[in-house]
Amino acid sequence: MKHLIRRFAFILVIMGASCASALAQQLRGTVKDEAGEPVIGAAVLVKGTTTGTTTDIDGSFLLANVPEGSVLEVSSIGYQSVSVTVNGDAPLDIIIKEDTMILDDVVVIGYGVQKKSVVTASIAKVDAEDLGATAPLRVDNALKGLAAGVNVTSSSGQPGAAARIRIRGTGTINNSDPLYIVDGMPIEGGIDYLNPNDIESIEVLKDAASGAVYGARAANGVILVTTKKGSGKTRVAYNFTYGFSSPWREREVLNASEYAVMMNEGRVNAGMMPLYPDPYKYGEGTDWQKEVFNYNAPSQSHELSVSGASERVNYYLSLGYNSQDGIVGGNYGRSNYDRLSVRSNIGCTLFDNSEDRNWLNKATIGTNLSYAYITSTGVTTNSTWGSPLGSALALSPILGVHATAEEAESYLGITDYVHMYDKDGSIFMLPGADYNEMVNPVASLSLPASKGWSHKFVGNFNFELQIWDNLKFRTSLGADLSFWGSDGYTPIYYLGTNNKATYSSASSESDRGLVWQLENILTYDKTIGKHSFSVLLGQSMKESSGYYLGGSARYLKDYNKPYLSYTNSVVEDGDYNAWGAPNPKSKLASWFFRASYNYDERYMAQVTVRRDGSSRFGANNRWGTFPSFSLGWNLHKEPYIRMPYWFNTAKLRFSWGQNGNDNIGDFRYTVLTSSNNNYIFGEDENIIIGTKASGLANPDLKWETSTQTDIGIDLGFLSNSLTFTIDWFRKVTSGMLMEMNIPTYVGEAKPIGNVGIMNNSGVEMELGYKLSKGDWDFNVKGNLSYLRNRLIEYGNESGWANLDSFQGTGAISRAENGMPFPFFYGYKTDGVFQNMDEVNSYVNSEGGLIMPDAVPGDVRFVDMNGDGKITADDRTCIGDGTPDWTWGLILNLAWRGIDLSMLWQGTIGNDVYDATRRNDISKTNLPAYMLNRWTGEGTSDKYPRFVLGDSVNWQSSDLMVYDGSYLRLKNIQLGYTLPEHITRKIFISKLRVFVAAENLLTLTKYHGYDPEISSGGTSLGIDYGVYPQARTFSFGVNVAF
Repeated sequence: MKHLIRRFAFILVIMGASCASALAQQLRGTVKDEAGEPVIGAAVLVKGTTTGTTTDIDGSFLLANVPEGSVLEVSSIGYQSVSVTVNGDAPLDIIIKEDTMILDDVVVIGYGVQKKSVVTASIAKVDAEDLGATAPLRVDNALKGLAAGVNVTSSSGQPGAAARIRIRGTGTINNSDPLYIVDGMPIEGGIDYLNPNDIESIEVLKDAASGAVYGARAANGVILVTTKKGSGKTRVAYNFTYGFSSPWREREVLNASEYAVMMNEGRVNAGMMPLYPDPYKYGEGTDWQKEVFNYNAPSQSHELSVSGASERVNYYLSLGYNSQDGIVGGNYGRSNYDRLSVRSNIGCTLFDNSEDRNWLNKATIGTNLSYAYITSTGVTTNSTWGSPLGSALALSPILGVHATAEEAESYLGITDYVHMYDKDGSIFMLPGADYNEMVNPVASLSLPASKGWSHKFVGNFNFELQIWDNLKFRTSLGADLSFWGSDGYTPIYYLGTNNKATYSSASSESDRGLVWQLENILTYDKTIGKHSFSVLLGQSMKESSGYYLGGSARYLKDYNKPYLSYTNSVVEDGDYNAWGAPNPKSKLASWFFRASYNYDERYMAQVTVRRDGSSRFGANNRWGTFPSFSLGWNLHKEPYIRMPYWFNTAKLRFSWGQNGNDNIGDFRYTVLTSSNNNYIFGEDENIIIGTKASGLANPDLKWETSTQTDIGIDLGFLSNSLTFTIDWFRKVTSGMLMEMNIPTYVGEAKPIGNVGIMNNSGVEMELGYKLSKGDWDFNVKGNLSYLRNRLIEYGNESGWANLDSFQGTGAISRAENGMPFPFFYGYKTDGVFQNMDEVNSYVNSEGGLIMPDAVPGDVRFVDMNGDGKITADDRTCIGDGTPDWTWGLILNLAWRGIDLSMLWQGTIGNDVYDATRRNDISKTNLPAYMLNRWTGEGTSDKYPRFVLGDSVNWQSSDLMVYDGSYLRLKNIQLGYTLPEHITRKIFISKLRVFVAAENLLTLTKYHGYDPEISSGGTSLGIDYGVYPQARTFSFGVNVAF
């Protein structure tokens, strides 16, 4: 009996063990994202226990002894957490969704990242999705309309043309460009080497608190660019785009018959005989704009990337090629842009013993390497001295592109003349000396272009070690090595008396620049209960150097071999010329400190101090200190503040700080010697060649300093799907570098001193809304900025200076104390005199005529200073090229594989100065609005009578100034992504096709080519015949494997 009991007990034990084994089984599974890609490193935890693991490179996991009915909690950074109940032992396939709210909650700041909820500074973020909707060729143009407080103005429509970026206004009369930081490396010479598709995000540090960690270089704002890194399973992606570009508008000018009529009228009004006896026989004549524009100019881009990650290594590799022909000269090889870019971002975990110990437990290394090769050709885009479009607007439509046989024969008597032939063998027409610098634009475009080229290598290597607890040490070494130059040749040609070459020549130039930076940083982050601390201590060293080398030689042997060594140059005759020298080295040494604190994410404070020493400044001011502090208060975290359920976030921010600007060139604190100062020496009175100091040195020269105050409010509604941000700022730049007010007898040049003051203030607003419901996804982002700029003190003796000029007119823009910088300068007008009674009634306080020489049809100029006469002293501010308001609106809509995106942007309150009509060229063609000129009483009260050679009515005045406000559909894109169950059959994880348009619609009152103008002078908005932005239609495909 006892034996039977023992056997029965043994059987019960075996059965119990079997049951336990069945109830506590071994569990396998995989974790993937919505695209079916494995999620590496996702945490899988059995709820209520300490049992857990992480997914491997394939997204797989294995857990032992998991009782049936247990709940698994799966989480990963950037994804929404999910809970899964264990039913049986079948492998689990778990899908987790990307958490866009979490991703949006993190922003990049100087030397780190920070949760948006505790950010106390003013930072604008542009992510990869927004960049993809704009489809830019250059990264700087990509910011247009996407960030409040960032004014991006295209310099021209020439392929590869840089944009003019101003963050919170023009901060100085000197260089107001922002500081660019790409993956921690400061970049000089622009960021056109970047492929926009490689960018993960762009953060714009707008206030002093966010930029203070960059000290002496942050006065004009900081743009942080973060490139992509690999994650998940290996992914191969290819993007292709092909497009066609054409001008979106042509200016309205006179045709040949209208031109002949107007010339006859102008000559009669000037007391001359008519020139054209039968004006209407000329018909339409030559449309010079159509002859110059290149319609359907092609562009294409190819981008290939490979990315992924394992448990220890992540990688992102890309290859990109972009090519674009311009709409002015692109078909002649004169306006073209090609860029080849290569990128390698690799991160590696050397070891990770975080589970075993809390000291020296983790080390990582990373490299960011990029290379870009760019070739480009370009034409003059906006110049008073002549350009292809400037000539197209100036030349008479009676003239033809090609010379008649009679004209060609007459040219042979011109000194230095040589025939210039078109592609079909026709001889180009010569406009003649009456047009000054304006030449046959088609003939000009047929000349060979000088080809610009550049090679740019940017590398950044970093090592990070977790020393103890949350104390980390990071060191990085970065280098920016650039080679750039140009190669070209000039054949013997003749376009006019002022534009010719009597001998052939070749030229070549090569420049090199090197910037290296070494940084060492200690960071410590700690949370104790509701108290969170973050401390950063860093040291930085940077050096910039370079050299230039070039040469030219005359008398080419063969135009097919336009090289310096393939000429008949004679050294003794001065046929060779060479130049070259090293550029001055500039060095920057820095120490910086930042401390952040928040209590329960309710109260936040941050203090930053940076101390910089620069070789660019005087011995008495080599070092400068730049402090800032900021405060934040999340009202919605207060337990005593009750908010409606739909009101989720309310944060107040305040910041104050100082930044510097050292982007002013080298050795401006000292003076060099000037040669050829001869003197007599000795009894024989020998003349000795001597030198002397060219002026006075200023050892006290220091940084331009920007002091900025910012007050901001962040609001969130409907679970933060609706967000609103508003900032008010005031930025005062003091110590702007100018010539000092001292007598000129102290030297040949006045010393440079810190004497100017500029003030910018404004308001910035951003509004965003996201909605996902069923198959629908919708988001909209809008921004609006107001800017008020004033030059407080110009710093020179007079308090003003004339800046830009127009040939035949004189000064048209000016800087002056108490006014916007700069502003359009000229006379104000008050209509047109309709009859002599109006002329005689326009009198001063003494009864004298204010404009005694005026006749009916002349412009009535305003006596601004009240002295009873019209003189140069009556010139005043007649407009301003800087917008009062800038705005942008981006919309994204997706439904069942169909996606639509649009970017609208524009400006309000900016003016354009139309400087396309040269007063010094009597035969110039006229804008079509001159058909509405005054021809008799009551016919026009704006445009005066037409008189050939009239230099009075067309002085610089508000007649040339127009409202430059505009609304533009910058980009629109419509795409369709094929269903995954179809593409998977051909081993494609994603296949998207799209069509797009750029500059599809522009609404503006300005009649010119483009209301958006930043080239051609100091002031925005001066139009000499600017190369316009093109309207582009494109199509493409995005493929991922």
